[in-house]
Amino acid sequence: MDKITAIRGFKDILPEDARRFWEVEFIARRVFNSFGFREIRTPIMEKTELFKRSIGETTDIVEKEMYTFADRDSEFLTLRPEATASVIRAYIEHNMSADQQITKLFTIGPMFRRERPQKGRFRQFNQIDVELFGEDRPQSDAEIIFMLMHFLTISGLNNLELEINSLGCPACRPSFSQAVIKFLKGSEEKLCPDCRRRINANPLRVFDCKVEACGAIIANAPRILDFLCSDCENHFSQVQSLLNDLNTSFNINSRMVRGLDYYTKTAFEVKTNALGAQNAVAGGGRYNGLVSDLGGPEVPGIGFAVGFERLIACLPEEGSNKFKTDLFIAALGAKAQKMAFGLTNELRREGFSAEMDYADTSLKAQLKKADKLNSSFTLIFGDKEIDEKQVLLRNMQTKDQQTVPLDGILEAIIKIIKER
Repeated sequence: MDKITAIRGFKDILPEDARRFWEVEFIARRVFNSFGFREIRTPIMEKTELFKRSIGETTDIVEKEMYTFADRDSEFLTLRPEATASVIRAYIEHNMSADQQITKLFTIGPMFRRERPQKGRFRQFNQIDVELFGEDRPQSDAEIIFMLMHFLTISGLNNLELEINSLGCPACRPSFSQAVIKFLKGSEEKLCPDCRRRINANPLRVFDCKVEACGAIIANAPRILDFLCSDCENHFSQVQSLLNDLNTSFNINSRMVRGLDYYTKTAFEVKTNALGAQNAVAGGGRYNGLVSDLGGPEVPGIGFAVGFERLIACLPEEGSNKFKTDLFIAALGAKAQKMAFGLTNELRREGFSAEMDYADTSLKAQLKKADKLNSSFTLIFGDKEIDEKQVLLRNMQTKDQQTVPLDGILEAIIKIIKER
């Protein structure tokens, strides 16, 4: 019978990687909490209309990548392709704006997009998503970008490059869109089918196209920064000044528009050279009209998302990430096995990782298992050691051994583990 394997683009997170996920999640929660952000958890499935209205019907995500199906009552549902829309839906539905003027939220969990799997990119992938509602000042832009860079750095990422841009607002973007349409007219045949179709409906999507021929054409297109109104220009200038004050280096990328339609004013991406061509590990921006577009109050917002698999793929391989067992108990004989079972679980109850071999195999086999479990110490005893009321403790790194009295053994072992 043929074995059943995972769906293409859906990856098992094995114990070694799961530990790294947990470590990064721990850092994320610690950093975000220090900046005043609270965790929220939303469903992985939403009504399809939510993503069509928020992301934009002419984006690649909505047109090509969403996992959408009709439920039994003919309502269309979608596995969430990104988290911002879900967080905003919850923010509106639970009237969170009434609780406090500025609301800071983050969420961690799986997203789903049917795109070509490659390094750090899967069809089910995990994201860290951060959203800030109720504040439109440049300080909030700089704060959230600074927090992102701080989080990525202490997570262990090196050689990061921050790119920023301004995408204008409803007051100044139309003139830019018209300039782009005018620029592209006459070059339609050289564009890919998607860009040709979107020229009039959503010309800014051309800047996000990954087709090489389209990129060559758009390289000489008008720049959004030349069309900013005074308010957007001043906002962007202050964001740059504040980032400089925070010693956060950046480059301005006037071609960056991000893959979603809802962004206004500040947009940003963080890139690394560890992923090859797909070099963006995080990105986000401001979306001042999105909350009201989804039926909520006129509340500004800004946020970012970090791709978990991409972040993990960029981290250096270090032995310190290997799982460690505090103590392995090598027990020989029935009486020793009984005592070891109780001691193993007492240590676990105290918060230490402890293991033993229930099979009562040879000492050599048990020491080999202790090595495989990367145990810091191994406690060795048999029925004879119990009768003599002292056991042997081996440091598995240095191979030094010492005898430990059986009386008060739990407290003695805990003290030795803590002092290692």
